[in-house]
Amino acid sequence: MKDDFDVSPLKKKKKVNSRAKGNRFENKIAKMLNERFNTEEFCRSPGSGAFATTHKLPEYLKIYGDLITPEKFKFIIECKKGYNEEQISELLNPKSTTLKMIAQAHRDSKKSSRKFLLFIGQDRREPIAITNSMDLPTANCYLKGKVNKVEVLIFKLADLLLIDNTYFFLK
Repeated sequence: MKDDFDVSPLKKKKKVNSRAKGNRFENKIAKMLNERFNTEEFCRSPGSGAFATTHKLPEYLKIYGDLITPEKFKFIIECKKGYNEEQISELLNPKSTTLKMIAQAHRDSKKSSRKFLLFIGQDRREPIAITNSMDLPTANCYLKGKVNKVEVLIFKLADLLLIDNTYFFLK
């Protein structure tokens, strides 16, 4: 007698290469910013952001964040992809991964003397942007408040990119 059971749901899921997934997201964000600001200066940084903290470089050569930005750009950029279990309610959980992401971006922000843009992409969801730049217009902002004593604004990425260039570049 032959079994008619479908065992395909019992097979293990293929492992996701999180490094490749993160690299793709960083490249996607760099491309999006290059198109938005009509430049080719946004690109992934060597070592994906850790370069400034793992190498002893002169200050003028240090790269903070996951992307290299134009010289007059006001922000360092951190990109995070995945973390699909993280929801907005996690901002109230002191052990939240999202809070750790904000803390890391804030630390790099202070070291670089620039504000941060933290881009978070989750599967099948629109990417969001979190920033500590309180001088951005808040008309399209979804949340404004303090997270771990850091004042932040939270936008949908698409809404953030509608803001005028003057808010993104030094004069």
